[in-house]
Amino acid sequence: MEERKRLSGLEKFAYGIGAVGKDMVYMLSASYVLYYFQDIMGVSAIAMGIILLVARVFDAFNDPIMGVIVAKTKTKWGKFRPWLLIGTITNAVILIVMFAAPPSLDGKGLIAYAAVTYILWGITYTMMDIPYWSMVPAFTESGKERENLSALARSCAGVGSAIVTIVTVMAVSFLGNALAGKKTQTTTVTYDTANNGITAYAVKLDNDGNPTSEVWEFGPDRNMLTVNITGTDKVFEGVEVEDKEENKVYENIINVNSGNAKISYSIFGIESEEGNASFVIDSKDGSESVLVLYVGEDDFYKLAAAQVLDGTVNMNSTLEVERIGFKYFTIIIGVLFVIFTVITCVVIKEKSSVEMQTASVGQMFKALIQNDQAMAIVETIVLVNVAVYITSNLLIYFFKYDLGGSNWQGNYTLFNMFIGGVQIIAMMVFFPLLRKFFKIMKLFYYSCYSAVAGYLILLGMSLAGVRNVYVLFIPGFFIMAAVGMINVMVTVFLANTVDYGELKNNRRDESVIFSMQTFVVKLASGIAALVASICLTVFNIQEDSAGAATVSMMVRKINALITGEGATIDDSAVIGLRLVMTLAPVIVLAVAMYIHRTKYILTDKKLEEITAELKKR
Repeated sequence: MEERKRLSGLEKFAYGIGAVGKDMVYMLSASYVLYYFQDIMGVSAIAMGIILLVARVFDAFNDPIMGVIVAKTKTKWGKFRPWLLIGTITNAVILIVMFAAPPSLDGKGLIAYAAVTYILWGITYTMMDIPYWSMVPAFTESGKERENLSALARSCAGVGSAIVTIVTVMAVSFLGNALAGKKTQTTTVTYDTANNGITAYAVKLDNDGNPTSEVWEFGPDRNMLTVNITGTDKVFEGVEVEDKEENKVYENIINVNSGNAKISYSIFGIESEEGNASFVIDSKDGSESVLVLYVGEDDFYKLAAAQVLDGTVNMNSTLEVERIGFKYFTIIIGVLFVIFTVITCVVIKEKSSVEMQTASVGQMFKALIQNDQAMAIVETIVLVNVAVYITSNLLIYFFKYDLGGSNWQGNYTLFNMFIGGVQIIAMMVFFPLLRKFFKIMKLFYYSCYSAVAGYLILLGMSLAGVRNVYVLFIPGFFIMAAVGMINVMVTVFLANTVDYGELKNNRRDESVIFSMQTFVVKLASGIAALVASICLTVFNIQEDSAGAATVSMMVRKINALITGEGATIDDSAVIGLRLVMTLAPVIVLAVAMYIHRTKYILTDKKLEEITAELKKR
């Protein structure tokens, strides 16, 4: 075996930039595929949860096989880089197709589309993820160099994840608003009080943009309002809404609001270019409708002084905005992914020809079972990622439907910007700094304790009714600082099990072991997505939002506001969402700590002994 030289700065950069692109793609899928297909395309939450979990079960067979294929590969470019490049290109294409679902699809056709594209995305992601991580032991020395490179790669992966977490919602909105009008055919339908029985309400907003109990009602005899709705045919087809209190299902309900439209109005001398309102009518040609105007204090009292409301409301549907925005945002991410991987493949050379014995799938599983340390870390990685992904899947619903407010998108982006920055700093600064003072095992447990504390603080704040996004930074710091360091440490732990496996089983199974990392991280996202989808279904979170209501439901919501019982979503849904977001991750992390403490034995001292023994051989 040729002697390895120390890695250059350019090589470290090239390897790290590959991780940035790789995790940009992964985070886009892990955090937004459920939201995209459920909230935007209309697939039921429970159907999506089942699809995501089934795809992960399929990976149980696909990922290990890919590990064997990589181990058997022999080309003049090495074992890893050919698959890294092929997997990247095909995965980028499938990702773009997945987030470009045809709007004409619905029902079973849309479910099939989601299932096929997501399974193909998982297969192609495996093709590039396994060789990427398998390169670490193959061209680094064990010990500090491997640990440092693993930490760098994991830090860069955190940067990629943070970028997507921070910019996705605002970038999708920007691209969608810029392109939706050019990509869709729209029509305008006019509703007025005389023909459509508009009942109008003015609701006063507090300083955070949330509705208060101060409400004025203007029945059809007290308004001469006109509502113009511009949108695609899909807007006027309406949606099916179940009114549980009336025990009745309504079809073709049209609900246009600030969450799915750009609204402007001129009413009683009040001009607004970015109005906050909701309009519900029982069908395209319906005779009963409700208009709710959410306004600040000054405008509220101006409207309250009116004997009769007279004016026009213009509502330009953005129903296609998020769909088109996701499509073009995904194209940008896919292109960057390919460029970053090309840089990795061109610069990185597999400096050593580590002989990797190949095995059948049966022999491979046997080898993994025999490597008890690898299995312990695999179990730990699954649980840690399940905890994190439960929160990330539900976070957008927490801001959109629980905290609410007219600026929920801005608050969501601001919060993600903060926690993304904390995660990056934790990987690149906190981990190497604290590593100088603590052994890696202790640092792992301290990080887990920090995450648990953060979740409990978040639970306490949410139950206490805290609505200020800046105050939520406190638990966000404890959670994401811990997650950033844990992500680095579990990668180091997994790399260390390669040496342990070589000592114990006389075979060096980089691809086999790192294929398990790919599988278990995806398995964790599938389990978390199923948990999130069950939460959304059980607590009717989307159905209870202001975006899906009949006329009578809207009236009841207004009455609930007046009595002080109103919420963005039903109270039971609020409590359920908060408990699942916080207590579920705490329980999962506690189990992860127990498994790690009782099963994992590769301390710094033990690793030195293993390295010395391998050198003797």
